[in-house]
Amino acid sequence: MVLNNEQLERYSRHIILKEVGVIGQKKLLESKVLVVGAGGLGSPSAMYLAAAGVGTIGIVDDDIVELSNLQRQIMHVTSEVGNPKVDSAKDMLSALNPGIEIKTYRTLLTADNVMDIISDYDFIVDGTDNFPAKFLINDACVIAKKPFSHGAVFRFNGQLMTYVPGEGPCYRCVFREPPEHAVPNCRQAGVMGAMVGIIGCMQAVEAIKYIVGVGHLLTGKLLIVNALDMETETIELADAPDCPVCGEHPTITKPFDYEIKACELKI
Repeated sequence: MVLNNEQLERYSRHIILKEVGVIGQKKLLESKVLVVGAGGLGSPSAMYLAAAGVGTIGIVDDDIVELSNLQRQIMHVTSEVGNPKVDSAKDMLSALNPGIEIKTYRTLLTADNVMDIISDYDFIVDGTDNFPAKFLINDACVIAKKPFSHGAVFRFNGQLMTYVPGEGPCYRCVFREPPEHAVPNCRQAGVMGAMVGIIGCMQAVEAIKYIVGVGHLLTGKLLIVNALDMETETIELADAPDCPVCGEHPTITKPFDYEIKACELKI
């Protein structure tokens, strides 16, 4: 493809980066990224991916915009309260960058549809807010050999890791099963709005680095961010040979649904 004058101007700050250049920008324009969850993590991720010129962005969410979302879910505005989040997201992303395609899926991601939805995408951003969805995305991506970024936030704390097939442990290697007991949600424990922005932006950075082919991804690493003390820690992770989905003798060969507990984390 040949970049037109509008694209050369829009993406000029990318193009002058020697690590990106015209070739890297073309890769972004030809790429497809799926963002699962149009909430606190998915909002900044999707917006920066759109601004970066990712050619096709998919948004999966079955929820509607609520007033309490607006403290952190920056892809939505007050006038969209009561509307489907995927519609609000499409309006915002299209206004930000009309030169890209936005595909929406107003549905809950389940074992029945996950493989079909992720099949056409190059990279998956996990912006979900509950453990069953995170394990579902992990299992589906491992089985389908799709790279993805995991992000999570609770109160002032966030974490991030990236999975690339054949290059490190998956989410299930590190967190084998969803917790047995429900965890407090934002209504009970609260969440710093800007904290989800930090982690969500980092997820966009990981996606862009993967697509362009530059830098070092958070494969085999878990980045932990404590915003209250402004401290970060990177934990080295190892493959789990007995992992039931990516280990030497996998027992999980197709996605399945966990029951969502009533008190799951909401971001």
